[in-house]
Amino acid sequence: MAIYGPGHPTWALRVDQGAGEGVAPNAVVVLASDIRWSKGEGEGYLDGLPILLKDNIETRDMPTTAGSLALAANAPGRDAPLVARLRDAGAIILGKTNLSEWANIRASDSISGWSAVGGQTRNPYAPERTPCGSSSGSATAVAIGLAPVAIGTETDGSITCPAAVNGVVGFKPTVGLVSRTHIVPISHSQDTAGPIARTVEDAAIVLTVIAGSDPADPATLEADARKVDYRAALDSNSLRGARIGVMRFLLPSYSADTRAEFERAQAGLSAAGAEVVEIEQGPADLPAIGGWELTVLLTELKHDLNAYLASTDPTQVKTRTLADVIAFNAAEPRELVLFGQDLFEAAQATGGLSDPAYVEARARSLQAAGPDGIDRMMADHRVVALIAPTTSRAWTNDPRDEDEMQGSASRLAAVAGYPHLSVPMGFDRGLPVGLSFIGGKWDDARILSLGHAYERATRERRAPPLP
Repeated sequence: MAIYGPGHPTWALRVDQGAGEGVAPNAVVVLASDIRWSKGEGEGYLDGLPILLKDNIETRDMPTTAGSLALAANAPGRDAPLVARLRDAGAIILGKTNLSEWANIRASDSISGWSAVGGQTRNPYAPERTPCGSSSGSATAVAIGLAPVAIGTETDGSITCPAAVNGVVGFKPTVGLVSRTHIVPISHSQDTAGPIARTVEDAAIVLTVIAGSDPADPATLEADARKVDYRAALDSNSLRGARIGVMRFLLPSYSADTRAEFERAQAGLSAAGAEVVEIEQGPADLPAIGGWELTVLLTELKHDLNAYLASTDPTQVKTRTLADVIAFNAAEPRELVLFGQDLFEAAQATGGLSDPAYVEARARSLQAAGPDGIDRMMADHRVVALIAPTTSRAWTNDPRDEDEMQGSASRLAAVAGYPHLSVPMGFDRGLPVGLSFIGGKWDDARILSLGHAYERATRERRAPPLP
């Protein structure tokens, strides 16, 4: 395909080999920007910007598979609201990116970046190592320059981890800032879409477009009132005088080299004018949050996925429930060739949203991660953000070795539903590592601005080597 931009009478995307059902080869697809220019209305916010989407986000002109053969023909012909916002702003949707199948919720031993539909996504810095997930393809595509921005989704770490190990920027917004409608779900408590980009500024530009209320997603009720122009809110001097809290209690789980890069990052923050504040003790219930979170995710997975599957076209998607998907996988050798589906099976056994175990787990995890976690640490230490390494360098994809994930900063922000930004921090033995900035609910603009200031002051990103 060829993209025609400035100098051409209008912006247009010529599809040389067809673009799916109903679009003929060599057709010119009329974009929202074409219409604006023909009426003399000038540029849209994203006119001509090519964007890739994780393959669990619906578009009207492409299948949406979540990496599963059970959804290979899933093409209900509708745009997710965030996609409609991108198109209305003039963006060009280039295509879908591979992901960890079912966003890494099928099995406890799943392989990040692998799906039965797309195969194994590779880390461009070291192809034998993980791209992390589940937004693996979105992060690697941006890292190697296939598009300046891609959209990922996160339930816990699925934007920030792949961004970190692929040397790019990833932003998980406050849950409820961006619509989740027509996105293959895991959890209505924790799911959100967000941008992956080479710079914080690019991420902020795209977030400004995709943020907003959606009547079909009750979590977004406040989004229109809370959203701002995130690019305009960036301030390269925002670290000056800012008190930043170091989550020291997380550091023992990271590699020595990543810890050394983190100490260097703190020096960079200080040089930019920030006051770095040590936080030695984490939330009292931190060790229990993971167990509560799993109960919530598995219970909501069964409920939310069943609702999503019921909304698809039954002539395209024969698996109408989670139980049907489990049976499909059991009968399809290509699905279970590398790992099983124990988490799907555990989710199928859950008792629903009225189950007292679920109700208690959601209430306790939310309280522990939010009011008693991030909020309390920020208030007690009078800081405007919390920091930690996002994760360690990429580990290998070989389940037989002992080179495994070391450290993660994602859980508290994921469970609380608070914003989390990962920015390139440096390199651990030649592999990228990221610095996480975490804030309170609706602190999205401030977190982006602090990360932007750090990025401008340190300029740590280096593109992957050419193959």
